[in-house]
Amino acid sequence: MSQVFDSYARYYDLLYQDKDYVVEANYVATLIRENAPQAKKILELGCGTGAHAEQLARMGYFVHGIDMSEEMLARAELRKKALPDNVANRLSFGHGDARTCRTGSTYDVVISLFHVMSYQSTNEDLRAAYETAAVHLEPGGIFLYDFWYGPAVLTQRPDTRVKRLENKEIKVTRIAEPVLHVNENLVDVNYTVFIEDKNGHGIEQLREKHRMRYFFLPELKLHWGAHWNGLVSEAWFSDDPIGENTWAGVQLLSRK
Repeated sequence: MSQVFDSYARYYDLLYQDKDYVVEANYVATLIRENAPQAKKILELGCGTGAHAEQLARMGYFVHGIDMSEEMLARAELRKKALPDNVANRLSFGHGDARTCRTGSTYDVVISLFHVMSYQSTNEDLRAAYETAAVHLEPGGIFLYDFWYGPAVLTQRPDTRVKRLENKEIKVTRIAEPVLHVNENLVDVNYTVFIEDKNGHGIEQLREKHRMRYFFLPELKLHWGAHWNGLVSEAWFSDDPIGENTWAGVQLLSRK
């Protein structure tokens, strides 16, 4: 899986250049302030290139991001180097897997965004990710994550999509062809990516498979185990109730 994300990192920021990380981070920070107003230290599981972490650091939080892709982390470090010292000093990054990492520290909040939890495609993976969050929190600490919500996935159904984008150096065409495994609660999103070098060095083709799991609320609660109390379940980026039109849900749990 880390090799998939190393390739993904090459065009990740370009692919999501229209994603409003500022507004999303403000939404996350609002949930944190409402449920853990004294929080200062955040652990991010699956930080990618550090865009959410940067915005949270700008708000005054200290954020340690971990990711399983060395290439993603390299880009996160480049992002950090370009920031003012008062922001950069609140950021750190390290290599790790959401299922197994142990930083040796505890935090006020653990977050896992952009559907990292939906990449936990087996029950063992999911329980391991919950355990990782739990061991990094003291009682009363909170865990915030988003996920694909099953009723919406089955109502709307994933379909083939094409996305085209470019910057000064490359043109990228990405074709997403999903395969729904309805009895396994899984979607295999098969990507074909064409990267054209604008300097005439040819076109590179990549193939990736991202296996995504969609969840139902009773299923998630079952996997919380003994560590968690539920605080919030709502539509991502909204305070609307979660429902069949909510492809992306968010949960906020409190460590017992």
